[in-house]
Amino acid sequence: MSHSIITSDLLAQRLSDSGLRSTPQREIVYEVLLKKRDHPTADEVFARVKSEMSSISLATVYNCLDTLVLCNLVRQVNFERGPTRYCPNLSPHAHFHDEVTGSTHDIELPPHLLEEVKSVLPSGYQAKSIEIIFRGKAADLT
Repeated sequence: MSHSIITSDLLAQRLSDSGLRSTPQREIVYEVLLKKRDHPTADEVFARVKSEMSSISLATVYNCLDTLVLCNLVRQVNFERGPTRYCPNLSPHAHFHDEVTGSTHDIELPPHLLEEVKSVLPSGYQAKSIEIIFRGKAADLT
């Protein structure tokens, strides 16, 4: 079974669970996000999708991204006043945002560290999500 079939099945199931249907536009936007996991903006997704589906509009890409977020297939990542970026990695992780290049990288977090972070919540509170963002630049290795 190929990766795209698994992806299409997951997409169709999640959309169906939300009372929505899979469309060619939603499928290609999701595929683009999975293909190059560099946390693109909606404009970057549009440019990538446009090369494969010339008839798609920017508004349709925004609608597809909103739907993918709503169905928990993609996460929105925001860095202060910058444009929203989209991340298909749904496992618990942090992000490193390089302030020089603008690139964003996933940082895997050990489960015990996440539990420790959750342990500092006030008594009686439970976090449904945790967002940890590191900001900086690549270290000079010279």
